[in-house]
Amino acid sequence: MHAVEFIEKKRDGGEHTSAELYAWITAYVRDALPDYQMAAWLMAVFFQGMTPRETAELTLAMAHSGEMMDLAGLGVTVDKHSSGGVGDKTTLVVAPLLAAAGLVVAKMSGRGLAHTGGTIDKLESIPGWRAELSDEEFLRQAREVGLVIAGQSKNLAPADGKMYALRDVTGTVPSIPLIASSIMSKKLAAGARIITLDVKVGKGAFMKDLEHARELARLMVSIGRHSGREVRAVLSQMDQPLGRAVGNAIEVREAIATLQGEGPADLTELSLALAREALEAAGEDPARAEAVWKSGAALDKLRAFVAAQGGDARVVDDPERLELAPDVSEVRAGSDGVVAELDALDVGRAVLRLGGGRERKGDTIDHGVGVLLHRKVGDSVRRGDILAEVFHREGRGLSEASELLQQAFRIAHDASPPPLILEVVA
Repeated sequence: MHAVEFIEKKRDGGEHTSAELYAWITAYVRDALPDYQMAAWLMAVFFQGMTPRETAELTLAMAHSGEMMDLAGLGVTVDKHSSGGVGDKTTLVVAPLLAAAGLVVAKMSGRGLAHTGGTIDKLESIPGWRAELSDEEFLRQAREVGLVIAGQSKNLAPADGKMYALRDVTGTVPSIPLIASSIMSKKLAAGARIITLDVKVGKGAFMKDLEHARELARLMVSIGRHSGREVRAVLSQMDQPLGRAVGNAIEVREAIATLQGEGPADLTELSLALAREALEAAGEDPARAEAVWKSGAALDKLRAFVAAQGGDARVVDDPERLELAPDVSEVRAGSDGVVAELDALDVGRAVLRLGGGRERKGDTIDHGVGVLLHRKVGDSVRRGDILAEVFHREGRGLSEASELLQQAFRIAHDASPPPLILEVVA
């Protein structure tokens, strides 16, 4: 292909054909196209955008750049994806709910980066649990247990990995067509028929405002429809953290408590909403989500899932087996009033400073550190009340984390919590 002509076409606002996009992506994955030409094209996309059809065809080309998981014969398969947030452990609640309701949850997840946590990191706080599964193990567990969550395969949508690394260093990450194709190429390659998306909006999310989050959600739903998949997107608020636990082991504890009916109201509300959307997309009664939650069947499914991947399933009945960092400090209120703001980004950064997250891919994390929030937006406080507990290890990062947490809370005379679920796109 003529790379320069391809770049110029997008630079001048043209629309690529499906054949052109497949040839472009194939050449890049095979190292027949240099990074500087891909970077030039990414910048052209950043400024000129792409049509919905064009974005869908780009996504399919990226999905087909590597292995395509074949989940045929497994029944109704579902995948759930979050666009990233602080305290977001919904997968650990939603996946067992859906599996207990009879769907097959076959999901590949990533690790956390910067202030956002990753599902695999959280699960690896369970002693013995392993994320790396062969394709045969992945499919067998999906068939036998109905629930499998594994680390992202390097053979899955390899074009996305190469392109994202380049976007990260060329200032082209915040492009909605490129974000949508990045997320959906991996979801399509993973093979599930139903895809439920949790698109976060707010200070602790990558999408800061509702308008752009809605645009991203609609585009991803459109890509799914173009590709023959059933996709639902729930837009949820991420100005403050989800739930009260932020970290790795501490979030798994909270997810288990939620399945036991003892979790925070916001985490329960969002988890059930996501499960209902997936069930409805599968043609099932959405009320089954609450039924399996109340019956304890989802806890049974979580127990079986943890054991199948080598983990200590006793944590499901005794979450305190999940070790937290031994040292605990407190952040206290400096005045009377009501919590008017709790900045999710500051809370996420606090956990990062403690060692619970990664500044760069490949960094080692401490699963035991974290933050437990005692107050959230709308809660009243008196001077000296505990706002948050900080679980740390011998003071590592404690000073910075405490300062970030102190500034995360804004106390005023009056405030009420914002709505959690903003809208649904289907």
